[in-house]
Amino acid sequence: MDNDKGKDQQDENALEKPPEELNALESLSDTDDTVHAAPDEAQKKPTKKPEDKKGFRKILGFFNVYLLIFLLLVVVTGIVFIVSYINSQKEPQQPTTALQNLTQEQLSEIANGDAKVGDPRYVLNIQSDAVFAGNALVKGDLNVAGSVQLGQGLTIPTLTVSGASNLAQVQANTLQVATTSVFQGAVTLQNDLTGRSANFGGSLTASTINTGSLTLAGNGSLTLNNHIKTSGPTPSRSQGSAVGSGGSSSVSGSDIAGTLNVNTGGSTAPGCFATITFRQSFSSTPRVIVSPVGSAAGQTQLYVNRSTTNFSICTANAAPSGRSFAFDYFVIN
Repeated sequence: MDNDKGKDQQDENALEKPPEELNALESLSDTDDTVHAAPDEAQKKPTKKPEDKKGFRKILGFFNVYLLIFLLLVVVTGIVFIVSYINSQKEPQQPTTALQNLTQEQLSEIANGDAKVGDPRYVLNIQSDAVFAGNALVKGDLNVAGSVQLGQGLTIPTLTVSGASNLAQVQANTLQVATTSVFQGAVTLQNDLTGRSANFGGSLTASTINTGSLTLAGNGSLTLNNHIKTSGPTPSRSQGSAVGSGGSSSVSGSDIAGTLNVNTGGSTAPGCFATITFRQSFSSTPRVIVSPVGSAAGQTQLYVNRSTTNFSICTANAAPSGRSFAFDYFVIN
């Protein structure tokens, strides 16, 4: 009975033991049925479940991995924050313009190349400002979408402007205008103005105007605020018989205006004092206005003969003998 009871107790303890111990007990029971463990010792030893211990270690391992990842993220975030703060406290560096020198071989390749407008191989896109320390040569057309500002002078052989132009100050050695030009403000010419025709809608102020033909169209008028001065070569003169024997005459002035000086001699008679021939003939018979100068000239019965080439100053009666007088003339076509 005692043996059966001890054997049952041994079987129950075997069920609670791990498989390794269970196999060891079975081997012992097969070889020797008389050898059994003491019941008290078996009850004193605590039983362990390997499955529970492995599960706890697995949970602890996962917890350690997540903790390390969290700590790593905290450290990285702190480093990024510190670096950003330090960079924000620094003053921004001013951009520097780096100059790049081109070799003579590169310049020759650019100058002798067959670059065409629109060819993507020869397109230079500059997104920001560009500074050229030396000269810049543009072999083709230059298209500027915005305004052009020049700090110094502009030298170009020819200038073609298709639209309106606003020029504050222009200095040109030679200015040729093919069509109509409008000057809204004052125009000052410090030298000569040469033109075939000119139309002035406003006032014209000039120290000297030399023109081959001056036409006042419409209801225009010519206002002269100063003297009229004529110039030109002196016409030729041929003396007439009215000066008398031993008399003389002379002429001064031009084709437009002048004076005939007369010194009468003896035996004066009616006739012409002199015939004045123009240096340049008129296109039609001009109008000749003659004024006597002096009382002796006023005693003559004055009349004029005129043509496109000359005019004569004559008297219908005999002029006073041995007198000096004159006749002023004005000729207009």
